[in-house]
Amino acid sequence: MSQEMVKAKTVHVEDILIAYQLLKDIVTHTPLQKNERLSEKYQCNIYLKREDLQHVRSFKLRGAYYKIKSIENEARDKGVICASAGNHAQGVAYACRDLGIHGKIFMPQTTPKQKIDQVKMFGRDFVEVVLTGDTFDDSSASAVKCAEEEGMVFIHPFDDESVIAGQGTVAVEIMNDVEEPLDFVFASIGGGGLMSGISTYIKSVSPKTKMIGVEPSGAASMKASIQNGAILPLSEIDKFVDGAAVKCVGQKTFDICNHFVEEIAPVPEGKVCTTILDLYNEHAIVAEPAGALPIAALDYYKDQIKGKSVVCVISGGNNDIGRMQEIKEKSLIHEGLLYYFIVNFPQRAGALREFLDGVLGPDDDITTFEYTKKNNKESGPGLVGIELKRSEDYHLLIERMKKKGFPFIEVNKDSNLFHLLI
Repeated sequence: MSQEMVKAKTVHVEDILIAYQLLKDIVTHTPLQKNERLSEKYQCNIYLKREDLQHVRSFKLRGAYYKIKSIENEARDKGVICASAGNHAQGVAYACRDLGIHGKIFMPQTTPKQKIDQVKMFGRDFVEVVLTGDTFDDSSASAVKCAEEEGMVFIHPFDDESVIAGQGTVAVEIMNDVEEPLDFVFASIGGGGLMSGISTYIKSVSPKTKMIGVEPSGAASMKASIQNGAILPLSEIDKFVDGAAVKCVGQKTFDICNHFVEEIAPVPEGKVCTTILDLYNEHAIVAEPAGALPIAALDYYKDQIKGKSVVCVISGGNNDIGRMQEIKEKSLIHEGLLYYFIVNFPQRAGALREFLDGVLGPDDDITTFEYTKKNNKESGPGLVGIELKRSEDYHLLIERMKKKGFPFIEVNKDSNLFHLLI
């Protein structure tokens, strides 16, 4: 290890073991479960570290509680403040109530209501929730400013040695519970706190284990930074995977991940949605988008992991049931089963029936139809959503639409039009 990397490594195995001793009676020792269906699918031994079963249904409790406990007297005098898209906020709220410390929690206005309600439930009268900005980075800037103005202690969600050490206790449990040498560990990366903690510990006790960080394609800030050789803030991100939608990773987490993590795998948001549905339907696991990332990445590593031992950290289970329709739609689009078109219909009797009979295949289904006939026009546009049973039926659908003479625009292929209409 170079002298530069020695200086950059601010978290050590001893720090994680100290955190483990403090937290072992506070947090749940979550199960490490072998998943037979996934193991059979990928022809290897796949174990799921179920942090979705943690007290706040996320690993974030570990880092938040350990940080606040380590500065308990100062935190009690000044109060604490944090910014979070949800799970760190719940960890801070839980710690505040348990330790009797006042906290102020800044969350993006786009945070799912379920996570906001959970924060209020865990914190009760000890926390105040402030909704501001559209992204974590927006709310973080407001929280830092407020902390300076009011003299409160800012609890960073990932770029803090104590927080990283607390998250690293996940790895202590994994290595205590696993009964065979580990070849791969997959875990999600938002700001990088989880992967920094678990990679620091696992690499110290099992150097040959490959650490794979998984990011949403629309917010792959760690991969961009590692490719750049230095932290590179993203100008725009897709906020769908809210638990991992971070424009800029931390300096400490970047240094650790750059040293210990073999690969960063970006996964399309639509594939994450397919994985969420599969985990629920096939495994009875409720995973939030960030929690499903590691499972979603397995398809990209199916050749490498064959015959190996693999751990996937299900980092959280705070999924708002109100998002399920959106999740299903994103999954169908990613799988090539749902398409939206603007179709220019002739405004004559029988035109719509001709479309239904002549364009739709026997297994195709219309999910959306918005059309208003205007009698002074020869033709009029309609928005049509069509769900296919098989992705290979797409080209037949397009051929029939052209053959029948219905001019159309495929909304899926125009991102601006898609976001405007869908």
